[in-house]
Amino acid sequence: MQINEELLVKLEKLAMIEIDPSKKEEIQTQLSEILGFVDNIASLDTQNIQILSHLRTPLREDKIQTSQVRDTVLFYAPDAQDGFFIVPKIIE
Repeated sequence: MQINEELLVKLEKLAMIEIDPSKKEEIQTQLSEILGFVDNIASLDTQNIQILSHLRTPLREDKIQTSQVRDTVLFYAPDAQDGFFIVPKIIE
């Protein structure tokens, strides 16, 4: 599938973005290449592919570890109190 200028304008509107006119041709080419890859994947014969649903990712045992990350981060914070950041009030 080729991305033409008309389709690119429609995609701009749908995505609510504005593409720089100097980049439009490059983006059209890139999008066309991406769709070409998708077409290649869609044309693959997957009839004889076995789904290996019995395979699982091995899990590791959870181990409780002490960490000083919170204290270190709060040490460098501009303002902190009782283990929390203090930030300016933005809603009144």
